[in-house]
Amino acid sequence: QEVGMALRTIRILGDPVLNKVCREVTEVTPKIKILIDDMLETMYEAEGVGLAAPQVGVLRRIVTIDIGDGPIIMINPRIVSADGEQVGGEACLSYPGKAGQVTRPNHVVARALDENMEEFEIEATELLARAICHEIDHLDGHMYTEFVEGDIYDVEAEEEE
Repeated sequence: QEVGMALRTIRILGDPVLNKVCREVTEVTPKIKILIDDMLETMYEAEGVGLAAPQVGVLRRIVTIDIGDGPIIMINPRIVSADGEQVGGEACLSYPGKAGQVTRPNHVVARALDENMEEFEIEATELLARAICHEIDHLDGHMYTEFVEGDIYDVEAEEEE
């Protein structure tokens, strides 16, 4: 019997799970495969561009990202080089309706494992670079709100102007 993917509850700022450091994944078990599928479905349902496992309450080093070019799954991701600078608005599914200005590298190279535990390297600029940095921060218990320059603002309010 085919088991469908499931939406998971996104943890919201203030939930202690968001401040914890995640453990590395040593093997892709059936449970991890289900988690990845659920994370993708949850991310798309919430119309996010990225999601980290702790945002659905699982303290594992897994992120899913899709900036519109198809899903990227990163297990145990790490940034191996970063340069340049970009300043832009950032938001987070764990802090709905809010955003703030954050400075990130404009270019990053990251290494991670895919669902088959094969290592790959990804080079990213602009939005993808920002998303990778943002999601990896979650794995170390950090949210973009720690890095905001100026005020955190209401997304809805800005759209109505």
